[in-house]
Amino acid sequence: MDDGRGRTVLITGASAGIGKAFAEVFAAKGWSVVLTARRLERLEALADELTKKHKVAVTPIAGDLAQPDGVKCLIEAISDHRLMIDGLVNNAGYGVPGYYARTRWEDQEAFLRVMVTAPCELSHVLLTPMVQRRFGRIINVASVAGLVPGSAGHTLYSAAKSFMIKFSQSLLLENRKANVLTTALCPGFTYTEFHDVTGTREQVSRYGKHWWSTAEEVAAAGYEGVMAGRSMVITGRRSKQIAALMKVLPDRVALGMVERQSKSFRAK
Repeated sequence: MDDGRGRTVLITGASAGIGKAFAEVFAAKGWSVVLTARRLERLEALADELTKKHKVAVTPIAGDLAQPDGVKCLIEAISDHRLMIDGLVNNAGYGVPGYYARTRWEDQEAFLRVMVTAPCELSHVLLTPMVQRRFGRIINVASVAGLVPGSAGHTLYSAAKSFMIKFSQSLLLENRKANVLTTALCPGFTYTEFHDVTGTREQVSRYGKHWWSTAEEVAAAGYEGVMAGRSMVITGRRSKQIAALMKVLPDRVALGMVERQSKSFRAK
């Protein structure tokens, strides 16, 4: 079903980057959209823009998924608005730079809530109604980083993204017969605020334009992939080449390659 009229999608991390691009894609297809992120003013501005442009209902809900009760508060707000969620885009995410032992556990714990616990909890809460209605679409924004060995620095990032890929595959197998489809979206370098926030813009900028995708390209590929029932979508020619290479390289060789490149993704 490509026409989203009568359907509602929840998008996390919707205030910028890939999340914002997903909001545009779904709204253009006729879906009503629930936007959530921490920055309410950005959500409200985007809601106004989408409503005027696509004539769909857009509901902004501010929230922080790093908090232990973040998902509970979000679900309660959705219930207060009497909304029924047919699609879920688990997009919220960021990185914690630095070697693991030199970081604070509180920062890593918050990271895991946003990147792993919240997507799993949201999927768990929303999945049963989707199965009962025999319609659901879930996109988990993972990364090509989940398909390569872990690197030094940003220690839990690759692990979290790898988890989301496997989680998505299992959800697809469990619920496909009920017309609830799940896709792991694996972008490579994407033009967003991510590298500015993590302080790695200078390092990654040395990679040429052929390494990069726009947020709009990534979101469009993710939408098409979940509607087609694909378990995983890799965006960007270079990312696809890297993913294919990792399948044939011995682990020690792949790990050595990542070790040599790790400095390209760490803040100075």
